[in-house]
Amino acid sequence: MRGIILAGGSGTRLYPLTKVISKQLLPVYDKPMIYYSLSTLMLAGIRDILLISTPDDTPQFTKLLGDGSQFGIRLSYAVQERPEGLAQAFLIGEDFIAGEPCAMILGDNFFYGGWFRGNLQKAVESAEEGYATIFGYYVKDPERFGIMELDHDKNVISVEEKPRRPKSNYCITGLYVYDGRASKLAGQLRPSERNELEITDLNRLYLSEGKLRAQILGRGFAWMDMGTMDSLMEAAVFVEAVQNRQGVVISAPEEIAYHEGWIGREQLLNAAALYGNSPYGEHLRRVSEDRFLL
Repeated sequence: MRGIILAGGSGTRLYPLTKVISKQLLPVYDKPMIYYSLSTLMLAGIRDILLISTPDDTPQFTKLLGDGSQFGIRLSYAVQERPEGLAQAFLIGEDFIAGEPCAMILGDNFFYGGWFRGNLQKAVESAEEGYATIFGYYVKDPERFGIMELDHDKNVISVEEKPRRPKSNYCITGLYVYDGRASKLAGQLRPSERNELEITDLNRLYLSEGKLRAQILGRGFAWMDMGTMDSLMEAAVFVEAVQNRQGVVISAPEEIAYHEGWIGREQLLNAAALYGNSPYGEHLRRVSEDRFLL
């Protein structure tokens, strides 16, 4: 299984914050935004990850994340010269994917729930069986999102991009898991009226084959698109509340790698040392002393 993080775009909804820095490098409470999407792929057990960004921002991600070895993963990078749709990621990353099942996450998406690892593992298993999986989340303003329509058994009936009259309140989040045909099918797409290769059209191809599944992230689960000022602040407040009340850290890649056995205690302590006396570094040191600290 391969993973892609799409961290391109200009982040105009966050101007002036993003005039000189990528949106995905902005802080969300105590860590860069990109840590959250990276952690999601790692929780899915994915260790080969491609990060796609702009020509200007790619060097900054490389400086922050390196080759991924400190997280026990293999990170590579590709440039998206112009944002021409989410499905374009599967064309840019075609050689990287190499016909394997692949998950893609948008770099500004935040997921948090106690059973999320199980959701991810189920989606990975489905991809290996030839299916695609999208993740649904109930929203009050469905006209702002891609929307999935479900039957009584939670099977996908239709998918629409920002419909005027939404058929449901379940939006399609920025996390997609596909079988090994994603790049091939993306190559069949034609640009939309927005002159973009739409991820909704890719999902429709799977749906037409009866190969599109949905997982609903229900009560007790948190999902946010951190692409606006309000949602960026909401995510930071959420992370602060959970971490300070429960004494855990959300989306610490080194901690995930340590519990997965991808790095050892010495590597974890070396990572903690790089963060100095910051709360994040202190947390990694506590993790090294207690493997049951989740």
